[in-house]
Amino acid sequence: MFIHCELLILILAMTLDGQVHAGEIYGGHEAVRHSRPYMVLLELHMEDGSKSRCGGFLLNKDFVMTAAHCQAKSYTALLGVHNAKENDEIQRICVEKIFPHKHYNATDYQNDIMLLKLSSKAHLKKKYVRPIPLAGRDDCSLPKSCTVSGWGRSDRKKSYMSPVLMEVNVTLIWDEQCAEKNLYCSKGETGPGQGDSGGPLVCNNGKAYGVVSTSGNPNSNGPQMYGYTKIPEHRNWIRRIMEQNGKL
Repeated sequence: MFIHCELLILILAMTLDGQVHAGEIYGGHEAVRHSRPYMVLLELHMEDGSKSRCGGFLLNKDFVMTAAHCQAKSYTALLGVHNAKENDEIQRICVEKIFPHKHYNATDYQNDIMLLKLSSKAHLKKKYVRPIPLAGRDDCSLPKSCTVSGWGRSDRKKSYMSPVLMEVNVTLIWDEQCAEKNLYCSKGETGPGQGDSGGPLVCNNGKAYGVVSTSGNPNSNGPQMYGYTKIPEHRNWIRRIMEQNGKL
């Protein structure tokens, strides 16, 4: 689904509770064209020369947020995308510098959050490209009605990615294990899986509450569980990175 290149799916198995990186939108539907102008499609250029992708979302003209496990040799951010096969209105901007959370743990995927500084400012367009506000520490109550979106596979039986932006509604639940890992969680047949890690969990007030991180089945006969890194718990870190780089 990347423009001008063949895509490979980034599939990285987790060693904790049988979890894997998240991202496929299962059980969803096509988003209304440009209804989510904050969405960013990230091209990942890997050390071995291969290519993959993650999701991300625009915070301002200079920064994109994604998951810390979406690390690569270099990146290209695609903004204003609905159908990745169409070039019209798409902005392609290289990433200048990455800021994975300093306490990101690649074993248990805690603090799975990263900021990307763009090499040039995004050209904001009201319809196509616009930042999303982040939930703050005062948004502490568990939101119920939320949505995740991305360009990952929409069918577990098919290996190819969706060329168009897909979305699905999820309902957050309280779970002791999720709380210990500082995650929001949802469960069921619908939700993210492989390929769209780093996309936002957007709730009914229009703010981004989480970053798509992991999915797995803690109980072999139980429902699939999806984890989202909590943004409110990282607001001080986000502000500090932006202030230090003069872009707040």
